[in-house]
Amino acid sequence: MEAFVDFTNRSQGRDQLFRATQYTCMLLSYLLEHKADKEKLVMKLKQLESSMSSGRKMFRLGNTVHALVAARRTTQLPDVVPRFCLTTSNLTRALYFICDAVLWLRSVGLQPDIDKEKWRNWATKCYYSSLLMNLARDWYEISWRLEQAVQKKKTKENSSWDKEDQELNCLKCDSLPSFLLLLFQILKRHPPLLLDMVKNLCDLSSPLDTLGIYKTNPGVIGFCGLISSLVGILMLASPHLKLKQ
Repeated sequence: MEAFVDFTNRSQGRDQLFRATQYTCMLLSYLLEHKADKEKLVMKLKQLESSMSSGRKMFRLGNTVHALVAARRTTQLPDVVPRFCLTTSNLTRALYFICDAVLWLRSVGLQPDIDKEKWRNWATKCYYSSLLMNLARDWYEISWRLEQAVQKKKTKENSSWDKEDQELNCLKCDSLPSFLLLLFQILKRHPPLLLDMVKNLCDLSSPLDTLGIYKTNPGVIGFCGLISSLVGILMLASPHLKLKQ
């Protein structure tokens, strides 16, 4: 109970709970909208989804500063690739939060003349760019660990290998199935990297649809958003599962 209270006291924790509720409502309303006797339930689910979205926008009002501080911190990273990817990701995320705040001002009626579609498009592009940079960082981490595994296989003596090394030694990257199996072994041994990649991939569904790059439907977006939210909650509740920057 104390852990739950501590989790909900954090703004990120509240945002993730609201986000999970929002995407659950989106998924359920999509699944139920064609059922004849569920019109009222679908309407209530969509209203709750809209309320969760508005609440999350208010929670995110101060996140621009957090993103800028994170960008300043990542400029100190020694490795050039993570430094570039994470700094760019944090800067574009800061721009996203600025656009999001402008959209919130319009939604509450403080600035009704704001062009909603233009700012929504800018916000989506910033969010999409941030996700691409995060995925580039994830792929760099995976590539580095794959290279390390191959080098270890080449340099270790058979007599000194432990069980994990023997698993990797059985795998060669000379075919797609072997590569995928080696990738699976790497991700299995590094859960934070796996969770971060799953979260970023799931988050892509919404901007891809909004920008018209790959059109899906509210059911897919709701499902991916729910998975991403649950992963986010897991990483907040268990910090050791969050990929280190």
